[in-house]
Amino acid sequence: MATQPTLRDLAKMIDHSLLHPTMTDAILKEGCELAAKYDCATVCIKPYAVPMVAELLADSSVEVCAVAGFPHGNSHTDTIITEAIRACKEGATEIDIVSNTGKVLGGDWDYVAAELKAVNEAVVGEKAILKVIFENDFLEESHIKKLCEICSNLNIAFVKTSTGYGFVKQANGDYSYKGATEEHLRLMRASCPDNIQVKAAGGVRDLDGLLFVRALGITRIGATATQVMLDDAAARLARGESLLCEDTAIGGAAY
Repeated sequence: MATQPTLRDLAKMIDHSLLHPTMTDAILKEGCELAAKYDCATVCIKPYAVPMVAELLADSSVEVCAVAGFPHGNSHTDTIITEAIRACKEGATEIDIVSNTGKVLGGDWDYVAAELKAVNEAVVGEKAILKVIFENDFLEESHIKKLCEICSNLNIAFVKTSTGYGFVKQANGDYSYKGATEEHLRLMRASCPDNIQVKAAGGVRDLDGLLFVRALGITRIGATATQVMLDDAAARLARGESLLCEDTAIGGAAY
């Protein structure tokens, strides 16, 4: 039987995302204050902001998560490693990188595996953990399953759905993305052993969505709607309502 989560349990599922390119330092500081207030797992930030954010969060239990080779994963492997190591030395304890989509789609699995192995070893060597973003909107199920296999074999801490910036050109000419879909979350969870965690990013925008992915076995999400979700959770708890998602059947949640 599932255990009723506490408000802190839910907060510690959230990487509060502060990655939009238009964010000023003032906005980043406000985001850190919000993350500290709600006791999130991390703030997910751009590399240059790590020193400032590490100082802002020094007296909290919120960790610093930095991206590297973001958002497309197209940098040289040694460039990604350099960026990741610098972020760790400046205070990041988690690093999110993006798998090289062109290499994935081209089936160059030796390159993909070698790159992820090298970056993971560098990050773990700095006593941090690595999350690997697949950018699922660009991929077929076979690619997702193969990436899960590679990450599992390398004992990478997390696999992650998307960056939030993997825009795909639609038939009408607009660019958009789906992000974390139920189908892909189920596939990723089923394709990894229990010790490899899954992060949903892009698409979890309310409490019901958070509770739903939690029921699927997802342990971390990337979110900008942190305050909305956790305020709703606190209100439900105050009313004596359950925070368990009872229906995880396909289509069973408004997600």
